[in-house]
Amino acid sequence: MKKFFSMALAALMCLSLLAGCGSSEEGTPSGEEGGSETGGKLIVYSALNEDNTIALAEQFKKDTGIEIEYISLGGGDAVARVQAEMDNPQADFLVGGSVDLYGSLAEAGAFLEYDSPNNDDLDERFNDPNHMWQGWYMGVLSIIINEERFEEELAPKGVALPETWDDLLDPNYKDVFVWSNPTTAGGAYIATACQIFRLGEDGAWEYLKELDKNVHHYYQGAGDVISPVATGEFIASIAWAHDSFKTQQEGYPLKLIIPKQTAYEIGGAAIINGGPNTENAKIFMDWLLTKEAQELSVATSYRYPVRTDVAAPEGLPALDEVDLVDYDRDEATAMKEAVLEKFESEIMSNRT
Repeated sequence: MKKFFSMALAALMCLSLLAGCGSSEEGTPSGEEGGSETGGKLIVYSALNEDNTIALAEQFKKDTGIEIEYISLGGGDAVARVQAEMDNPQADFLVGGSVDLYGSLAEAGAFLEYDSPNNDDLDERFNDPNHMWQGWYMGVLSIIINEERFEEELAPKGVALPETWDDLLDPNYKDVFVWSNPTTAGGAYIATACQIFRLGEDGAWEYLKELDKNVHHYYQGAGDVISPVATGEFIASIAWAHDSFKTQQEGYPLKLIIPKQTAYEIGGAAIINGGPNTENAKIFMDWLLTKEAQELSVATSYRYPVRTDVAAPEGLPALDEVDLVDYDRDEATAMKEAVLEKFESEIMSNRT
């Protein structure tokens, strides 16, 4: 077992971002049917940050000789692409994005059932009971603050740094707060569902409508809010802690506050059913769950690992110190369409 996993440690060099990289001719290693443990190719649709994808790909190739060709896509776009290609899969693997996005594809038969031997000791929430997807990292939602503007403009008014979701309702945040649109950003939908789970249906909608009064405007993507807060265009927002922390490490005056009863995502990975390099895809899945790969993920993305023997990102609280809301992932998926329709009709449509 140990020998197998040492072979399966890796990182890959990205060869191509061409749209045709997923063709059956390019997707099958030369002279092989479906790849091998000692080389070949793997075609990946990645919803990770590109630098994170590159780091994983390079290390994967060093360990296995398997080259990764990847295309970077947003989570929703990646899901749509896999679904559109179900009759003729052009890739082997989908990585990144919340597992909330994976359920519909699993039900449609887009994924191959695979139970990695490396998931046996993981918390059950990271393992799909049907083995169609695998959770391999966690992200938690945070409030982000531009410290310089906060100290100059809000602190003199007696405003304390926010500690809870409810603190964002302070009228002093009006027009200096931005957020992502839950109808277009998965992270913003998770934050919306978070309010429902902590406050109940009625309380959540009251909260969201009050929060909307402070929102200067909504961005399309979950990560789009980080830069304008980091650069001081706005003072506050809601964003993933790992993405925000990465920007903070670049020297911006960005403060992260992880409030009580925060929501979280489980980052997913899945083998695409009928892809040209299935055996290599299984090796990659096993590799993502190794201690070495988890440590690399933490170092390059600041996401929380799923293995208990890998430390949280330095500078962020340990996961057992984070107060997580009782987030019902099945319920969040089931209610999503109705919630987004209501958000559009009762909040977005009423903005002036």
